[in-house]
Amino acid sequence: MGGVPSTPRRGSQPRETADLWEKLLDVPLTLQWSRDKVYRACLIPQSCLVHYELLNFMFVAMSTQLRSGPMPGPDDAHPFIDAAMVQEGALISSVVRRLLINYITRPRISFNDSSYPILTEEMQPGVLQRFGSAAVDRVDVEGNAQTGPLVRLPFASLFDTLGMCLSDENSALLLYSLVYGNSDFLEYVFVRTDLDTLLMPILETLYNASRRTSNQIYMLLIILLVLSQDSSFNASIHKLVLPSVPWYQERRLHNTSLGSLMVVILIRTVMYNMSKLRYDVYLHTNCLATLANMAPHVHRLSGYASQRLVSLFDMLGRKYTKLVEIKQGKGPLSKGDQVEGGIIPDDVSAELQIYTDFLRIVLEIVNAILTYALPRNPEVVYAIMHRQEVFQPFRDHSRFSELLENIYTVLDFFNSRMDTQRVDDEWSVDKVLEIIIINCRSWHGDGMKMFNQLKFTYEQESHHEEFFIPYVWQLVLSTR
Repeated sequence: MGGVPSTPRRGSQPRETADLWEKLLDVPLTLQWSRDKVYRACLIPQSCLVHYELLNFMFVAMSTQLRSGPMPGPDDAHPFIDAAMVQEGALISSVVRRLLINYITRPRISFNDSSYPILTEEMQPGVLQRFGSAAVDRVDVEGNAQTGPLVRLPFASLFDTLGMCLSDENSALLLYSLVYGNSDFLEYVFVRTDLDTLLMPILETLYNASRRTSNQIYMLLIILLVLSQDSSFNASIHKLVLPSVPWYQERRLHNTSLGSLMVVILIRTVMYNMSKLRYDVYLHTNCLATLANMAPHVHRLSGYASQRLVSLFDMLGRKYTKLVEIKQGKGPLSKGDQVEGGIIPDDVSAELQIYTDFLRIVLEIVNAILTYALPRNPEVVYAIMHRQEVFQPFRDHSRFSELLENIYTVLDFFNSRMDTQRVDDEWSVDKVLEIIIINCRSWHGDGMKMFNQLKFTYEQESHHEEFFIPYVWQLVLSTR
């Protein structure tokens, strides 16, 4: 998770606690076990029960955090967690590997009517006694032998398992932990050609955000933001074409790129958030940051996604104009306005600044597409031409005029080309788009101003444990 442990306090934990950790977690790192011993130790039902009970024990031992706040205080004592944090890295890595292998293989534990014994009636070693002689697999499940403390994981299997389970909130948190905290796994994700395995369940969950917790939505949006920091990812998602998107209900999406769908869902998430009585600035910021990272690499953005992008600017612009009127005393502050977003008259200026920043980001997104990728995106040009009136109120605004210059350079170029065309019948969408595509080939970007590309990166807050510790325990307790 990148940082939810209790602060290690060397020497503060009882010696017996540290010894217990060593006995529970100590794994031979140099021995190579035969496959039959590995099978007996790791796959037989009795061993699964041992793992299950050990996990239960670890939950209970770590639950001292439930009696204290997210920030460790001077009187807080978490001996089990503190002992874990001072173990050698190789030991902890072995435990994490075992947990991830369990996540991938998902062993089924069958609880029969009869209870399983700690000691058998004949006083033969029972489940817990057998644990002491159990071997731990130190051979990568894909056949790569491991000889040192380096912990290897079957990333292919982990990737596929996450793709199947991302509707589960625990899996979303696990994926966040991996893409943020494990550079090797993140690099592996970027070289996969089937990014839809991960992205489709993420986008479907965001599509159904109203039925999900806000924390799960945060995790998924942060995952997308982290992924969008890589230019190869942004290019790859536009090359993968989806035959259909059956869960998208607003309209039929056929042969749309994964990148176009991602743009549509992120914009939809922003619009849904704005429609709520109390919108979330953090959610807005993450969505727009991801879109900004994607913008210079957009390739053949669909007509629907292009329309939604312009509609997003229009929606933000109308909200901005309304706030300006309220601040200037020209518009009524209705009861609904007082509730929406927590707005009260003293807060209008702060709210106005937030929407100014949002509008600028959207304009920079459009600028990046037009500056770096216009010939590849005729649908974006069409969408801007079709609704060019939405930009007019902001053309002379001191905060937006510079960013609108490039948009009007593009509009002037293509409007002039349209004026030279003679059409016997009425203009149709296909005819207009055909002319745009033809003239995209002769577009050289003359008169366009070059702005620095927006580049957003995700960084955890300095006290991120205040969020993650309660969140992790909430998930733990909800599944017990």
